[in-house]
Amino acid sequence: MFFLTYLRRELRRRMRQAIFIALGLAIGIGLVITVMGASAGVKTAQAKVLRALYGIGTDVTVTTKPKPPSGRPTTGHANATGPGGGPGHATVCLNGKCYTSGTIDTLVSGDHGALSAATAARIAKLHHVSAAAGGLLLTDNRIVLPKTSSSQLQPPTSTSVDGTDISHPRLGPLSNASLTKGRTFTNHDKNKNVAVVDASYATAHKLTLGAAVTIANKKFTVVGIVTQPQASSPPQVYIPLERAQALATDPATGKAMTNQINTVYVSAASAADIGAVQKEIQHLLPQATVTSSSDLASEITGSAASAAKLAGALGKWLAVLVLIAAFAVASLLTMAAVARRVPEFGTLKALGWRSGRIVSQVLGESVGTGILGGALGVGLGFAGVAIIDKIAPKLSATVPSAAGGGGGLQTQVAGPGGASGPVTGAGPAASHATIAVPMSASVTVTAIVLAVLLAVAGGLLAGSFGGWRAARLRPAAALTRVA
Repeated sequence: MFFLTYLRRELRRRMRQAIFIALGLAIGIGLVITVMGASAGVKTAQAKVLRALYGIGTDVTVTTKPKPPSGRPTTGHANATGPGGGPGHATVCLNGKCYTSGTIDTLVSGDHGALSAATAARIAKLHHVSAAAGGLLLTDNRIVLPKTSSSQLQPPTSTSVDGTDISHPRLGPLSNASLTKGRTFTNHDKNKNVAVVDASYATAHKLTLGAAVTIANKKFTVVGIVTQPQASSPPQVYIPLERAQALATDPATGKAMTNQINTVYVSAASAADIGAVQKEIQHLLPQATVTSSSDLASEITGSAASAAKLAGALGKWLAVLVLIAAFAVASLLTMAAVARRVPEFGTLKALGWRSGRIVSQVLGESVGTGILGGALGVGLGFAGVAIIDKIAPKLSATVPSAAGGGGGLQTQVAGPGGASGPVTGAGPAASHATIAVPMSASVTVTAIVLAVLLAVAGGLLAGSFGGWRAARLRPAAALTRVA
């Protein structure tokens, strides 16, 4: 009780000095909290981008490189005439078949090679994997040939299509979508020609619920419309995986992709297991490309990446330097205060106080000052984070396209008069997309706990130097100074 009474009296008597030391610690601790809050905000913004690439529940994706086409080419070649076609008619040849009229509508796998559908089940059985689902990222290429030689040949059109494993709704691109109209897939839709479309695609093509969208010359009824918040080139149309497998063609073989997939979406048992999951999958499939969120984060460019580097490097070292300076100032001020209290400590020693008791008293005062600095530092940290939220602009992130992409129709055709040339349909998604990401800094419980620990550590450090200075005082010298 006497210790606390003496401690309170000394802090009140030296209020100005205690507040000055506490403010020094508060500035350092507040800056640490602000930097941690900004860094957490940038990481959250990056996480939104990464979740938009492959879906909320996906930690790892598995793909393979496409094999070169074998046998007959999948792209067409030019002929002045074709089977059943007279001179001057446009002719398109694909996979050994030539067309002079009508509509050519093919669903192909572009950027990724084919995998067995059983691959997802094999990965799901790995030790650190909680779930795995297969999918097909495809491109529907459509070209309409003119009915007469006088009609102009229109460029092909392409639509990105995602074959969704509806038994795993929490994995894959569709898991990140928000339903705006209609419904998503049910277990009864596995073998039905039903589709869920992206809202932007629906608006551009004036699609509503119950409308039909054509995929591989098959009519699919639109049962739902979804939006992808901050998504990078989301698929335009989602169809059941079984239907996609039946209709899609593998360019490497020219055959249907029955019982095949080209992407596996994997959910790890915990965030700490992602590295182990990557190694296990790489051991199981040596030729596969295993991509995690950290791999994708390294590919992100733009202000989001710059802010992450700034907060992680410059901000961290700035906070450390300011904190060291605050600790040094607190220690020096505490030692100076002990030097001014030489007569007081000398008198206490003459009255029988041991050095250990005086040191503990100095430590108690320093820790009390440190706790006060910690409280002020938390307040400054919250203020700094609030300022960042107010003034921080939206971050931009340029990310690699994860859905659709590739597989755009490119074929040689012979137009009227026998003149031939390439007609290329642009792919459904660019290879990279730039999106705006809001930054929202936040103070976490970890940051507050760290602030308290730093405050106590700063007080202990300053008190240790002050106690060391007080312990070296001798009663005789102190009493001489009193006299």
